[in-house]
Amino acid sequence: MRSQAFILVCMVVFGVVGTCHGGSLKKGFYNNTCPNAEAIIKNATEKRVASDPTLPARFLRMHFHDCFVRGCDASVLLNSTTNKTAEKDAIPNLTLAGFDVIDDIKVEVEKKCPNVVSCADVLALAARDAVSFKVSQTPLWEVLTGRRDSRVSRISEALANLPSPFSKFTTLVQNFANKGLNVQDLVVLSEGHTIGVGHCNAFSNRLYNFTGNGDQDPSLNAKYATFLKTQCQSLSDNTTFVVMDLGSRITFDNNYYVTLKQNKGLFQSDAALLTNKSSRDVVDKLLDSKEFFKEFAKSMEKMGAIGVLTGNAGEIRKKCYVVN
Repeated sequence: MRSQAFILVCMVVFGVVGTCHGGSLKKGFYNNTCPNAEAIIKNATEKRVASDPTLPARFLRMHFHDCFVRGCDASVLLNSTTNKTAEKDAIPNLTLAGFDVIDDIKVEVEKKCPNVVSCADVLALAARDAVSFKVSQTPLWEVLTGRRDSRVSRISEALANLPSPFSKFTTLVQNFANKGLNVQDLVVLSEGHTIGVGHCNAFSNRLYNFTGNGDQDPSLNAKYATFLKTQCQSLSDNTTFVVMDLGSRITFDNNYYVTLKQNKGLFQSDAALLTNKSSRDVVDKLLDSKEFFKEFAKSMEKMGAIGVLTGNAGEIRKKCYVVN
C-alpha cells in the first residue's frame, strides 16, 4: 500500500512514474548498510533540541520548503556558487535557520557510515525527531527512507513553488495540488505555524495597508491587531519577529486551530483557511487533538514522498551544503 501511495504521488506530481527514478521509499532502508543510522540522527537531534528549543520549528519549516520546490531532495541545503544562486538564498528562505545543525548531524552520521545516508533523509528524520521530542514517547509520524540528494538547487524554483504568506485560498489550493496534496493536507500542514516565529514584513500589510489604502485587514481580530502593531510598528520593519501562535511558540499541539477560529491567524494564508467551507470543516475537525495528530502524521508522510530521488538518481552528498 505504501509503495502504491508513493507511485500515485509521483504520477500526480510528474505525470509519469519514471520521473521518480524507478525506486520507492521504505521503512528501514538503511537496516543493512547503516543499521544505527536513524538512532544516530535521533540522538543527535534530541541533544541539540534540548539546548535549543527553537529547532523543531526550524527543521519542520526547512523540510517543508525542501519538499515544495524540487521535492524532498535536500536541494534547500545547498549553498550558492559563483555561477548559480541556490534555493537557500531565495527571499522565502532567508529567514530559515538551522542549516549548520543539519550539517553537524550529517557529520555524525558520516563518521559511522560514510557515503551511505542521504542529506534528504537526514533532514526528513531530524524534522520528525525534533518535533516529536518532548511531545511523544514515540515518533509523531513515520519517515520512510531511501531518498537521494539532488545535485541542483535554483533560486528561481524556490520563488515559483513555495506558498506565500500573502496567498488567498484558491492560490494555496493550487500550490498544494501541484504537489499532489489536497485541501485536507493544506489545513493540516498549515498547523506547523503553531511553533516558531513570523517576521513583520510577512504580515504587516494586514496591519497598515491591506488593500493599498492604508487600511487594516477587517478579518483580523481587532485586539490581536492592536498587539501586533506594538511589535511591528511600520511596513518597512523587516527584522522584528513575533510568535506565530501566542499559546505555543515551542509547544507542538493543535492550538493553532483554536487561535485561527478566533481570527488570530498571523498570515493572510492562515486567515484564508476560514474563507472556504471545506477548509473550515477541516479546521473544526482538527480542534480535536487526537484527530489532529492522526491526520498530521498522514499528511507529513504524504508530503515526505513528494518528488523524491531514489535508486541511482542524484547522489549521496558527503557534506549537505555542497555537491560531491
